[in-house]
Amino acid sequence: MSQDPTQDFVELAIPPDARAQGGIEVLRAAVVDGAVSVALRRSFDDPATWGRLLIDLGRQAARAYALETDMSEEEAFERIRAGWEAEGLDPGGFN
Repeated sequence: MSQDPTQDFVELAIPPDARAQGGIEVLRAAVVDGAVSVALRRSFDDPATWGRLLIDLGRQAARAYALETDMSEEEAFERIRAGWEAEGLDPGGFN
């Protein structure tokens, strides 16, 4: 999926439950010139909560791949996990 360089920023819709009940945005990520740009707030007392959030994001992303490509959800999640592990081997790999 590529970004049209002539197009302005394209943002996602607010999740329906957050729109109805309110909430606090904790993470915003965008692909800019092929790199990920992130804004986040600490949000949780225990950093382990971020681990659970990141796993949930991985599962949701895998589900999106399964729905939009020929890849199974399990295969997509395995590829996401492999990317996570590869990135973890590069401690200076911040964007």
